[in-house]
Amino acid sequence: MPDLSVAIVGGLHADARRAAVARLLADVPGSVVLHHDLATAAAGTVVRTVRDATGVLDAGEAPLVNDCACCALREDLVPELERLAEAGRTPLAVVELWDSVEPKAMAEVVTAGGFTVTGVITAVDPALVLPYLGNGDDLADGGLAAATTDQRTVADTFARQLEYAPVLAVAESPEADDEDRELLAQLHPTAHQVPIDHIPRPNPHEPTDPLRPTSTADPAPGFSPADGSALAPGLPPAADGSPFGGGRTPGPADDGLTVPPPRRRPLPPLARAALAGFDVEAAAAAQHPACALLPVEADAHGVSTLVWQRRRPFHPERLYAALEDLTCAAARSRGRFWLADKSDTLFHWDAAGGALCVESAGPWLASLPDAAWEMIPPVRRAAAALDWHAEHGDRGQHLVFTSPGLDRDGLERLLESCLLTDAEYAAGPDAWQRLPHPFDTLLEV
Repeated sequence: MPDLSVAIVGGLHADARRAAVARLLADVPGSVVLHHDLATAAAGTVVRTVRDATGVLDAGEAPLVNDCACCALREDLVPELERLAEAGRTPLAVVELWDSVEPKAMAEVVTAGGFTVTGVITAVDPALVLPYLGNGDDLADGGLAAATTDQRTVADTFARQLEYAPVLAVAESPEADDEDRELLAQLHPTAHQVPIDHIPRPNPHEPTDPLRPTSTADPAPGFSPADGSALAPGLPPAADGSPFGGGRTPGPADDGLTVPPPRRRPLPPLARAALAGFDVEAAAAAQHPACALLPVEADAHGVSTLVWQRRRPFHPERLYAALEDLTCAAARSRGRFWLADKSDTLFHWDAAGGALCVESAGPWLASLPDAAWEMIPPVRRAAAALDWHAEHGDRGQHLVFTSPGLDRDGLERLLESCLLTDAEYAAGPDAWQRLPHPFDTLLEV
């Protein structure tokens, strides 16, 4: 099967996502876009389209699977990629995800299907970041649910879309101000932000851009996904009709002159990002609370990020009583935490839109016997080693709160009040186990 690079573009900000996809179609010669529209799922089908820079090339329907539009997408996506690969007409397939589909699941589906994901991009309108993070409505209320059982909210879905992608396609937005852009930067400080400020429109009165394909059957010459470049335009064709240029071919009359190599120019930034490479396993590890790449301390343009770390467990009853205030203290908070009455369990904290998700993320490594460490992924062991404490091992609190107008002092005081007191801490782990267990109900233990 011919090589086919796959880039995934997603995001709830539909206009920004479409702009990013249009930019890729214009900038990557011969690229095509595969899109599954889940809006028709209520009628029992998912509409699939394949298009290039000139328009729709193919359209069809995929039936629902287990009454789940997202499941239908999974079943149909890889066969469609296989068909594109077998046709051998495109070097890059852009998978444009429907609004609420999360890139993590689709990147893993594509990789499991034998294809190479070369980029994952989430498109963002900076002016909409705070409104979406603050939107605790269920996706189903806005017609965005991917299944009848989909209980996700707008806020938590947007947060995962934003934080998984290493590249953010940031739309030019007249409504966005410095606070909006700073919030985006603090939420995902390691992301590579690529502006998308101009989407070319076909103009019959302008000469054809040599780097824009006229169809997938006739990709622009010289495109090389391996090095992210394309042959520079304006080179005259070779004498044999080859598109690679150089003016003339060497021969007896050339007196030893050789044809200069074709000049290349780099692809534009978003195209390079789509072809730069992507590690699905590393991306998944970066989302796990034990080794997540969490935001760092910051304070600028009215937006703050508080990183709170301690080596003492929470009193379960006091923390439980403070959950509502802690959840509403910031537009976004996440991390890992340690409960005194469940000292062997690492808990995941994930809050957005005024809603909090708390769940077990497995054991702290310090609670495992040495023999069990061989079954732990190396990235998890490395993360624990970097944060190891002589007495408590990898146990600890690491919570991060990001928001405009963050009350840092008040938040720190509230968090500190939830820790064990000196006397409670001195009583030791056996006594901690006898503390109340209010989180049992929340965790459905």
